[in-house]
Amino acid sequence: MSMTYFKRYRMHFDLRGKLPDIPDVPPGYRFLPWRTELINAHADAKFQSFRNELDANVFPCLGQRDGCQSLMKEISNRAGFVPEATWLVVHHGGSRRPDNCGTVQGINDHAQIGSIQNLGIVSAHRGRGLGRALLIRALHGFRSIDLITASLEVTAKNRHAIQLYQRFGFKIVRTVFKSIEVVGV
Repeated sequence: MSMTYFKRYRMHFDLRGKLPDIPDVPPGYRFLPWRTELINAHADAKFQSFRNELDANVFPCLGQRDGCQSLMKEISNRAGFVPEATWLVVHHGGSRRPDNCGTVQGINDHAQIGSIQNLGIVSAHRGRGLGRALLIRALHGFRSIDLITASLEVTAKNRHAIQLYQRFGFKIVRTVFKSIEVVGV
């Protein structure tokens, strides 16, 4: 057994400045605010978003459907859970059941800092501004409960996400390393 390390950036955003307006919803999509009965839909969107991505290596629970369900239960039951910063995106493609295609969760980690958790968009729905819209909704949710800073961590190799966050004004405040035990190497 050996260890491998993933470089991650902790990024912060000052919520005291002007926030971008919440964008219009692309045709066929709906943004649903947190409701307990949506927990499995959030878990499904999380699994579909992360299962084939690098973050599923960094956090193995993201690569398993039951792991995502457990993670959603854990997040939503935390004392600092912020429903106002927790959103689900669904797509209505005709008469069939809507697809769960994006999710973000918010946690008030400590003194006036909101932590963005697991912002993810299912690959078939990327490139439509949905991740940006989820991020903006989460930031507005944190602001609505008077938090002053938004925080997140992102894997250093996820350049697309880092660029999105930096365009918003997120700044890298720390480099951290996540260690993972690798079995059979």
